[in-house]
Amino acid sequence: MTFKTPFYDRPFTYRPHLACDIEVLHVDNSLLIINKPAGLLSVEGKADDHKDCVDSRMKALYPQARIVHRLDLATSGVMVLAMSPKAQRHLGLQFERRHTAKTYLARIWGQPENDSGHIDLPLRCDWPNRPRQMVDHKQGKSAQTDWEVISRDDISARVLLKPITGRSHQLRVHMLAIGHPILGDQLYAHDEAFAATDRLQLHAASLTLHHPEGGERMTFEAPNEF
Repeated sequence: MTFKTPFYDRPFTYRPHLACDIEVLHVDNSLLIINKPAGLLSVEGKADDHKDCVDSRMKALYPQARIVHRLDLATSGVMVLAMSPKAQRHLGLQFERRHTAKTYLARIWGQPENDSGHIDLPLRCDWPNRPRQMVDHKQGKSAQTDWEVISRDDISARVLLKPITGRSHQLRVHMLAIGHPILGDQLYAHDEAFAATDRLQLHAASLTLHHPEGGERMTFEAPNEF
């Protein structure tokens, strides 16, 4: 059994959202914590107009900065960069071994019946329609998300999302799979949910990790834009 999104006829041309200056939240000898704006790539793409990115902007300010993980182009919020090769290795292992913890804020279409829930649906790339991902109970990799409603309005609900795994587009596909796509999602939202806002309403609100020097558990938060 597979689950496929019904919106493949929508061209994948992300509606430009002016990427503002990057806010630096914290910097020390090991960590560079930023608030990534929506509409900015984490690393440069192949096209000539995809060279502007977090990696190039931060290296212009901090030449030693190194990418550790990525946020989607349309997603805003907390990102960590390493300030040394040693810190990059340390942080990379934390992400690989799931020693970090992340929370996201999102606005989703409609009203969930419950106030919280757990989603356990395996995901894989939908190769003929990439970069889209899909639920696949036979070939998909394990993907789990906890969610909780924070508030509700006439057309949407604001939810706190806690990914237990870190699959590509996990939160976006999981919300769609339970019938509540994230507002402004060009890849997965139906027309009404897509047109309800001028950007993807998904924000990496907090990131918890161990400091590479000494191991102190630290949490960094980025103010929400919506």
